[in-house]
Amino acid sequence: MDRFHARSRRVAPFVALAAASALLIAGCSSGSGGKKSEEGGDNASAGKASTPRMTVALVTHQAPGDTFWDIVRKGAEAAAAKDNIKLIYSADPNAGNQANLVQNAIDQKVDGIAITLAKPDAMKDAVANAEKAGIPVVGLNSGLSDWKSLNLLEFFGQDETVAGEALGKKLNEEGAKNAVCVIQEQGNVGLEQRCAGVKKTFEGKTENLNVNGTDMPSVKSTINAKLKQDSSIDYVVALGAPFALTAAQSVGEAGSKAKVATFDLNKELTGAIKDGDIAFAVDQQPYLQGYLSIDSLWLYKNNGNYMGGGEAPVLTGPAFVDKSNVEAVAKFAAKGTR
Repeated sequence: MDRFHARSRRVAPFVALAAASALLIAGCSSGSGGKKSEEGGDNASAGKASTPRMTVALVTHQAPGDTFWDIVRKGAEAAAAKDNIKLIYSADPNAGNQANLVQNAIDQKVDGIAITLAKPDAMKDAVANAEKAGIPVVGLNSGLSDWKSLNLLEFFGQDETVAGEALGKKLNEEGAKNAVCVIQEQGNVGLEQRCAGVKKTFEGKTENLNVNGTDMPSVKSTINAKLKQDSSIDYVVALGAPFALTAAQSVGEAGSKAKVATFDLNKELTGAIKDGDIAFAVDQQPYLQGYLSIDSLWLYKNNGNYMGGGEAPVLTGPAFVDKSNVEAVAKFAAKGTR
């Protein structure tokens, strides 16, 4: 089918700014997702498209309680409201279950699917089934190294290795000597790429610490034990805002002098940066990832556009947020969109 061979035509990249111009539209309220599919984006908004109603599925690997995905979903819902799209959201951190959710969307004969590829091998068959059914699929957040090999139309996110390398350099600037990188989901390629990037550029000592991200008390006790075991640790690198806030508690309980840095934001984390409990964060703009992934499917169906020309991803990060600029970001984080 032509849509899945777009890359061979070498069409010049479509500029993401065409979609980004509508980012000021407010998103619908976001829940926590979960295994059950939910509908969103049905509320009318100013400038709503007059094109025929579409149905689009957004399927992520969100774990229960991970507020990062609420921000992704808000962006997706804002695009859906603008584009006259019925949005079906579903999520499961188990890769096999996530693949089943994609198959459910295929069986519902949706007009497009946006997926995350935290564990790409588990998603191959489901993506291939969507292609056979003539349903365009775009990727977001996780899977930058794999979206082209799986024949996705587009990808929206940050290069996790580059983001990790940037954080490693930042640690050098901060004078850090011994860092621990906390991975909340073992086997998640994006998270492992972040820690690998840190290790590549950080001039001090670093090691990975695997924790069970679905059990926050366990996360706290594991980090606490590590800090007590090695008092020379001067930085804890978390890979998500909730885990960074928990790491800050562990630092206090362990009597450690370590600082906490993290990837990703939420409104609580921006407050922690202002208060000095978190040193800095790397922002990948999850709202933008959700918004662009849904808007891109509308653009493809109604105007034949595909961002990046099927060859290049649309990068949404990384960018640092620290005390020097957190005030400007916090007002958006308070609304749940950063």
